[in-house]
Amino acid sequence: MRLVQFESDGGRCVGVVDESGNRLTVVEGAERVYDLALEAARAGQGLEQHVTARLGGETVSYDALLAESRILPPLDHPDPAHCLVTGTGLSHLGSAQARDDMHAKLAAGADDLSDSMKMFKMGLDGGKPAPGEIGAQPEWFWKGDGSIMTGCGRALASPGFAEDAGEEAEIAGLYVIGDDGQPLRVGFALANEFADHVMERRNYLYLAHSKLRVCGIGPELRLGALPDSVRGTVRVRRANQVLWESEFLSGEANMSHSIANLEHHHFKYPLFRRPGDVHVHFFGAGTLSFAAGIKAVDGDIFEIDCPDFGRPLTNPLRVEDEPGLVPVTAL
Repeated sequence: MRLVQFESDGGRCVGVVDESGNRLTVVEGAERVYDLALEAARAGQGLEQHVTARLGGETVSYDALLAESRILPPLDHPDPAHCLVTGTGLSHLGSAQARDDMHAKLAAGADDLSDSMKMFKMGLDGGKPAPGEIGAQPEWFWKGDGSIMTGCGRALASPGFAEDAGEEAEIAGLYVIGDDGQPLRVGFALANEFADHVMERRNYLYLAHSKLRVCGIGPELRLGALPDSVRGTVRVRRANQVLWESEFLSGEANMSHSIANLEHHHFKYPLFRRPGDVHVHFFGAGTLSFAAGIKAVDGDIFEIDCPDFGRPLTNPLRVEDEPGLVPVTAL
């Protein structure tokens, strides 16, 4: 089952993508997946079972919603401050060529490895522990709260002080924390993590700054387990032409960490198990246009297309004006 949140004439709705992929069946009385998830947990039901029982006869055109930019991120919180957006990096094996290059670097010896390569090697050696065991700790970063999430078709705004505005095609895990503090995985969605790669490359200690950007999520929330191998295509379009495209690989078969290990190392902190909070956690990228020398400009369109997740995630880039000095007033 795949769920979509969207704006309606009277507010907001949740819909289930039908078999054709062209229409959404409206979930009766539901404004948010968030509410449905907590209701299901409290009733001891799976989310798919709970949603199925709430389906009515009303359907809407998926194409029309996309054309009118009425698609919302597939999971959010009524208070954006209670939606935490985070991620892990150095978790994907990349293309065959990238794998060969990385193995050649690893064979050179630990003394010659950068901190990034050391971290990547830790994942290769211990990122997929046996069930019930704890594996290597991954890289981790903070992106922001729910206010930074952007729905399919809506612009990704790059601040005027940014040095780069590049896509990162990823899968995100979407979670709600239950009443008892138990993390509950609602499902998975396509995601454009969107970051400033020039700033990050300037000095790795700028990584935290480079991640403080908006991100694209959706359009669909896929319930159930993530396929072992996820394959799709990521593109950058300019003036109605494909400027760059590459294969998009994810899923545990293409990762150096298991999903369970990444989840443990996020939710092991009590701060991230606060009842009622929403978490959107990026699992890492295996390819990006920046590595191919592409510099995105205002009006470019990012597209992440993966059949396992239904419709592609598309977002145009909007470069904002330089904000200038931000003054602070002493009280």
